[in-house]
Amino acid sequence: MVRSDLQERRISAARAWTAFVESGDAAEDFVRPEILTSWTRSATAIPTDVREAPLADEDETREMWRGSPLQVAVERVEEELRCTADDGDLVIAVTDPDTRVLWTYGGRVMRRKAESVNFVPGGRWDDESAGTNALDLANRTNSPTTVFGPEHYAEVVHNWVCWAAPLHDPVTGKHLGVLDLSTTWDRTHPIGLATARVMARLIESALPKLPTQRESEEAIEQPGLVLTLLGTAETWLDGQRLLLNRRQTEILALLALHPEGLSLERLHAMVYGDQAVTFSTLKAEVSHLRHALGGQVASRPYRLLMPVVTDVEQVLALVRHGRVAAAVEAYGGDLLPGTNSPALAEMAEYVAVALREALIADPQPDAVLSYSELAPYDTEVVDVCLRRLGGSAHPALPLLRARLAASR
Repeated sequence: MVRSDLQERRISAARAWTAFVESGDAAEDFVRPEILTSWTRSATAIPTDVREAPLADEDETREMWRGSPLQVAVERVEEELRCTADDGDLVIAVTDPDTRVLWTYGGRVMRRKAESVNFVPGGRWDDESAGTNALDLANRTNSPTTVFGPEHYAEVVHNWVCWAAPLHDPVTGKHLGVLDLSTTWDRTHPIGLATARVMARLIESALPKLPTQRESEEAIEQPGLVLTLLGTAETWLDGQRLLLNRRQTEILALLALHPEGLSLERLHAMVYGDQAVTFSTLKAEVSHLRHALGGQVASRPYRLLMPVVTDVEQVLALVRHGRVAAAVEAYGGDLLPGTNSPALAEMAEYVAVALREALIADPQPDAVLSYSELAPYDTEVVDVCLRRLGGSAHPALPLLRARLAASR
């Protein structure tokens, strides 16, 4: 998003906020309903000129963090979290279900900004303590949320943009808190919310497993449900290919990528966006999908009741661990090409950009050559690789030059 567009968006949000705080103008036409509701809740509890979030008891917060499964998970993936914060000059925070910050890490600039407003362990960021923000909304709505600039109720964070995603125990579905990414409004990026979701999934995947009745009854060595979503879409259940229609595959993909579960309303928005499709239509598709999976789809929220692996998660995991060549090998192409699902289109862009950026950072010739077959018009990656090779005599050099010439 170009700066002029961001500036216009910021001005529009500021006008709505000013109208609300000065004259009580409801501003329904200018901000999302959840923002307006939070503004109203905030207005009854705090002034707009609050300078910082209140702090909970330091010892109590420390003990809560030590006893939380989130601490183990964060420690396991801390390197990836820190790299994300440093690369994007973000501050990352993990909270409890009451929106009390338990852990943070920040890039150089954002760390100072965060400390100045008590965006630190112990900071209470529920909207009745600190005003409207993404952490509180993600906790309240149990869904990923963005709060941009003056959508925050407190003026002190009007220069921030925050993306937050809820954290759940993938086995029990228990809500544990949220993961938040924050930076300055002018650094807003279209994949910010997708990044928060991926980081939340990373933490969830690292949570310590607690014994459950299901685990004691079932010794599952490999997941029974396997989804190929990159390039050609295929679904396999216990070694047998399932014949699903396009919409059922999209629904299954969304459930696989959101193991915490999705409400009917949230799933509908992710599948259909603004299309005029009834909830009944979605329920019918889920019913067909449930039948195909032997009943292994729960409702309220909708979620899969069986282990599942996807090539999307495989590629992202390989990228995270710097295994670029293996990531390219596992990448079969765009995620569900031509999908009308806004959520899957957003995830497709995220995966493609993540892989591309990994190649630019580490342009291994054979990997770049394989990638160029999938994206023949992406000349920048080939250019970067050729410049890195310089005058070397790498066997892939003639093929890379030929690919570049052909694409131009």
